[in-house]
Amino acid sequence: MKKARAVKQEQIINKNFRIENMMFKSIYIKLFFFTVVSILLLQLSVNAQDSTKRKSIDITSQFKPVLREAAKINFHASPSSPDTTKPKLTYDIPSQFLLMPYQPGELKPVALQPDSVLQWNNDNYIKVGVGSVHLPYIKTAFSFGDGKKTFFNIFADEFISKGKLAYQKNSLTDIKLTGTVKTENNLEWNGALNYKSDGYYLYGYQPDTLKFSKSQLQQNFQTFGGRLSLKNTVPTEFGLTYNPNVSVSVFSDNHSPQASEANTVLNLPLQKSIGKTFAFDLGFTANLTNYRFGSASINNNIFYLSPALLFKTPNVNVHAELTPSWDNKTFHLLPNFTADINPFDDKRFTFQLGWISYYDKGSYQRYASINPWLAQPDSLLNTRVQERFAGFKGSITDHLTYSAKVGFNQYWNMPLFVNDYTNNGKDFLIRYEPSMQALQLHGEIAYTVGEQFSISAGLNLNQYKLQKEYRAWGLLPLEFNSTLRWQILKDLWFKSNLWAWDGAQYIGSNGQAYKNNPAFDLNAGVEFRITRQLNLWLQMNNIFNDKYQRWNQYQSYGFNILGGIVFSFSDK
Repeated sequence: MKKARAVKQEQIINKNFRIENMMFKSIYIKLFFFTVVSILLLQLSVNAQDSTKRKSIDITSQFKPVLREAAKINFHASPSSPDTTKPKLTYDIPSQFLLMPYQPGELKPVALQPDSVLQWNNDNYIKVGVGSVHLPYIKTAFSFGDGKKTFFNIFADEFISKGKLAYQKNSLTDIKLTGTVKTENNLEWNGALNYKSDGYYLYGYQPDTLKFSKSQLQQNFQTFGGRLSLKNTVPTEFGLTYNPNVSVSVFSDNHSPQASEANTVLNLPLQKSIGKTFAFDLGFTANLTNYRFGSASINNNIFYLSPALLFKTPNVNVHAELTPSWDNKTFHLLPNFTADINPFDDKRFTFQLGWISYYDKGSYQRYASINPWLAQPDSLLNTRVQERFAGFKGSITDHLTYSAKVGFNQYWNMPLFVNDYTNNGKDFLIRYEPSMQALQLHGEIAYTVGEQFSISAGLNLNQYKLQKEYRAWGLLPLEFNSTLRWQILKDLWFKSNLWAWDGAQYIGSNGQAYKNNPAFDLNAGVEFRITRQLNLWLQMNNIFNDKYQRWNQYQSYGFNILGGIVFSFSDK
């Protein structure tokens, strides 16, 4: 009975399951039918829309593309091992001030340029002026060329001066043309042509009551000259540097009979570098003079070779040379040795040692440049000079420099100038001292601040010992000079010069020795700009009106004033 009941219950469950399946199937069929009908109706509705409109698709999304962050590679350098050695650093910094290398000066009497006008540096300018002594005064300078390969210059000076004494007159005409041409193969040509005319009057006669005509007192010198040189700006592949040059001049006076002189100097230097420390120099020089006066003629020639060894390091600079020379066929071996020794690396102090020899050429042209009131010389002798000196030079600050030396000099055939009293003393004759010794003390000091301010001073003290003459006629025992240049404002300049010396010895008309009074000549000038191209300038000479005599019986002009304008062709 239990079994029958269980079978009946199972049948009832199966019947209910079949009924539920039929119901689910009916629902699925209805849902499928509804879905199909909806799709058909939607398709009909789309087809019924306006077909003229453009089809478009609107996509709405919040997605933003982002690049993935790149992976970084970290480099970790290993530290270097410490260097315990102390480096030695050397510096070569150029000085910011002008320091001229000291060169021992030769001792010779120099003619005073009476009340000379200061030099004013302008490019392409014309400077004119008038004054109480100069009437007129003209100075010009012009430059040409491209400034890279070609350089040409013209310089001209012209002035006439007249003092208060009878025939106290002087004139000058000086024209010079210079040029430089650089070629593509590292060669440089330099040349110059010049003409110079100096006019003087022999107004130093005594007594001053004597009467002379203008032609009897007039003395003019004319010089025509030229120079040509060639040098290589870059050493050759064998380390050679050369600079052959030649200069020629023709000098004449207005005397009757007239004297004329031809001077030619040929110089052939050659230098061979041996590394960075050594160099070898070899040169040949021919200095030729032919002097004619009246019916007489004099040839005065010098030839010499110059083999030299150079040694240069940062602290030592040595020049060693033995020069065989022939002075009118007379042989002399000239020692030339100089050494600059710097015990410190900053080069603020340098010892100087020297034993040098050279010739001062005996020529009418050179003697006239020393004393323009001399008579025609009847003989020409070359002066052989030997200097032995020791000194030092250096700088205290970046602007203050100094130098000093003591020297013992020897002169052979030194020209001395004495008055010719057979001709009222207005002419000077030359006496040659066969052997003269001189103890010389020299010192210089300078303070420079760029181009705005500079002041310098120099002192020469000489003590002479002669063999034949008993005085050094015409030579100055003491000289002092000082120069000041100051740019006060951008367009205002002040310049001043001072010359002072102890008087030279001279022979009086009675044959006795006398000494001229000391001299003190102070000059000052100012220049200021009024336009871009026009400057005004004023110069006062011999401010203290010291009527000194550089050469016996020839008095200076005394105080004089000069002024004018400078017209510059540059717009700067």
